[in-house]
Amino acid sequence: MLEAVDLSLKIDKKRYKKELKQTQLELLQLQRSIYDHQLGILIVFEGWDAAGKGGAIKRLTSGLDPRGFDVHSIGAPSTLEKKHHYLKRFWKEVPPYGKIAIFDRSWYGRILVERVENFASVSEWKRAYEEIVQFEHLLSQDRYVVIKLWLHISKDEQLKRFEERQADPLKKWKITEEDWRNRAKWDAYEEAIEAMIMKTSTPESRWHIIEGEDKYYARVKTNQTIIQVIKERLSLMDGL
Repeated sequence: MLEAVDLSLKIDKKRYKKELKQTQLELLQLQRSIYDHQLGILIVFEGWDAAGKGGAIKRLTSGLDPRGFDVHSIGAPSTLEKKHHYLKRFWKEVPPYGKIAIFDRSWYGRILVERVENFASVSEWKRAYEEIVQFEHLLSQDRYVVIKLWLHISKDEQLKRFEERQADPLKKWKITEEDWRNRAKWDAYEEAIEAMIMKTSTPESRWHIIEGEDKYYARVKTNQTIIQVIKERLSLMDGL
């Protein structure tokens, strides 16, 4: 599945600036429609380490009204959160109708990092596929849209970005020993990612693969994909 992704796709800087501005203006207009229709939006960013999630989120939000969205950076669960079902902390962050919630990492940690690093038992992460599908189904059947983005880069490109971060004093904070450990388990993560996409991509909340080798291309496609999905849902609502 991931092997078929065309990572050669790219755009030049002039086209990037033009198309990025266009998408940002359209997203701002859609933000008003989201509020008027009282539609809740959940945008899930997943991807390889250094795939460009932060940069894509920055370009997505920079033109939006800050009163209408929240960004949730998801890390390891706290000691208290571990005492509850893993989805509880995400239910708390489901946005009110009319607003956007952006997740930098998400509930998919259960079937990615928790699976690969053995933080969840085999029965727990296998059960999570259906739990996640049902979680997203409940939201989609209500007044919510779940948009899931996987930012994909090659192993060689990841190494290049890791080394660039390591050498840049202003970016060195972005690279950790954990990133290098995760990279050493690339094949195990790839297997988990393939299973995730196959088992949790549904007609109402499917996975969108963002080719991330070229950052300009990835940022524009991210915005375009979000616009398309929101427009489709708004069109269905207007047709009722």
